[in-house]
Amino acid sequence: MSDRLRLGVGRALDGARAADGGAFEVPPHHLTTHGVVVGMTGSGKTGLVTVLAEEALGAGIPVLVVDVKSDLPNLLLAFPSFDVAHVRPWAEASRAPGDSRSVDEIANAMASARKAELEAWGIDEAYLKAWHSRTAIRVVTPGSTAGESLHLLSSLERRNARWDDDVESARATLSAAISLVMRLLGRDPDPAKSREHVLLSVLAERRLLAGDTAELAELLPEVIDPPMAEIGALPIDAFLGKGDRKALAAGLNTLLASPTFASWRQGATLDVGEWMTPKDGKTPAVILSVAHLDDDERTLVLGVLFEEVLSWMRTLPGSQRLKALVIFDEVYGFMPPHPANPPTKRPLVALMKQARAFGVGVVLATQNPMDLDYRSLSNAGFWCVGRLQTDADRQRVVDGLSAAGDPDSARKLGQLVKRLRPRHFLIRDVHDGGELTVVQARCAMSMLRGPMTRSELMRALEAREAGETPE
Repeated sequence: MSDRLRLGVGRALDGARAADGGAFEVPPHHLTTHGVVVGMTGSGKTGLVTVLAEEALGAGIPVLVVDVKSDLPNLLLAFPSFDVAHVRPWAEASRAPGDSRSVDEIANAMASARKAELEAWGIDEAYLKAWHSRTAIRVVTPGSTAGESLHLLSSLERRNARWDDDVESARATLSAAISLVMRLLGRDPDPAKSREHVLLSVLAERRLLAGDTAELAELLPEVIDPPMAEIGALPIDAFLGKGDRKALAAGLNTLLASPTFASWRQGATLDVGEWMTPKDGKTPAVILSVAHLDDDERTLVLGVLFEEVLSWMRTLPGSQRLKALVIFDEVYGFMPPHPANPPTKRPLVALMKQARAFGVGVVLATQNPMDLDYRSLSNAGFWCVGRLQTDADRQRVVDGLSAAGDPDSARKLGQLVKRLRPRHFLIRDVHDGGELTVVQARCAMSMLRGPMTRSELMRALEAREAGETPE
């Protein structure tokens, strides 16, 4: 990885860059001050996010992608050549209403169009093959076996090395896992106020510091009869009475007996450090997809994930170089304005404030800028604004981009954003003096076919893992 590499975002359509060949490229370290991509449905927002992921991987930068709509597993469809055999399995699903062509005819047309579009952006078959061979893509699906299943309580039930050398980080991820358990039990998840949370934390930490595991089944008898006489300055029975402890144990036992909960306690360990470590000379991309979960489950899962990202980040040495990129498409509802405070908000806000110092960049994308905590987004230095549908959305974004106290500038920007075409974005990079540039995003190498079904995701994973042309 080198900061001399540049990420090819697209083509400048105005300003100085347009006069200088048109290429709009961004040095990777510019994204350590984080990015925001906003745009209505059909603006090309997800395509631009996909291009940023592709470019980062091409520069040897590991990427963690949070997928809410099942669009971003399309990265699996960055085929290593222009061979029509790659697109044939996807041709029928791409058939438009009233299209009477055969599957082979549709596949040939898709392959030809892909070849023409990518070559127009200077991407040839040699580059596709090299990119494909140097990247390793995993799809993690908590609570599902469509991709890799995920043990969400890893920090509680699977001891990790942080308990030996970074107790503070280990304690933070343990707290997030116990908060998840408390929410599933319908109890107070606040680690500073919930006595049940404190009791479970003390019992688990005691075992983990001693080098043992802290599986919930192992904690049940200790909840009823704790192996310590006091918690804080109070006797155990004064802190949490025996009846309350038995009720907590009964709730935990019911949770353990639930087949649904069992699926959340198996699979890959939640270890962002391991996920972001290159192996066999390949740059990793991990797509954590929660598209199959309901809204409450998504919030719980992603709250635990981002606490783990935050703890991992704090183990890294300081750096001005971009060492990893976290991309979250459709952040709507996960980082809302005050007073809303879902489990995802605290770690996301902390990442936006602190990740720069560790060389970790964050890119957030949304259709609904009104729903974002703009105080946190003020930390972002790279803005990409596509077409916005409502006056309120345009005004919120324009207020942040236009010159302070210049109503004429704001009016012109508002009209420009309203007229932007698909895949056209108004981009401001503070590292380049904050100049506003209209940019056409490049065509993605990945076939953007929209949300993947469970069976399609499994098929794409099998083809990628086999490293062969699908038949």
